[in-house]
Amino acid sequence: MIREDKFLISRKSFAIDLDTVTGSQAGGIDHVTFSGQANAVWYRRQNGVTRACIGTLKLWSHYLPQRLNLDDPRDILAADLDGRYGGDCDGRWDGERYWGAQKPEVIEQHLELLRPMLANYPAIPAGYDGWWRF
Repeated sequence: MIREDKFLISRKSFAIDLDTVTGSQAGGIDHVTFSGQANAVWYRRQNGVTRACIGTLKLWSHYLPQRLNLDDPRDILAADLDGRYGGDCDGRWDGERYWGAQKPEVIEQHLELLRPMLANYPAIPAGYDGWWRF
């Protein structure tokens, strides 16, 4: 992944909760495979409407030249990971409508983060590190 200081919605960047970056790796003679995930938030635009999203990123690579330091989330994120599928969205807020969870307590948790996130677009919410892109 590539970390950028400037946010551009066209780059499909993510702000990541570094405390949630996890994964495992297996090594062969000439390469290492990695599979992991992280909690993230991001912005997307559809039909001219900006949306704040919360969910999970799948982090993986079938070929890395060397082992990653699994205790260092930035080392994991800086690897050449594949993210062609983007984030798995658990909740989304467009300023008018919420889409996502069905449990009221989860909806409240999501909106507690997504409402100010959208209101302060394109700010990174507290507790997240960004902007990361594949």
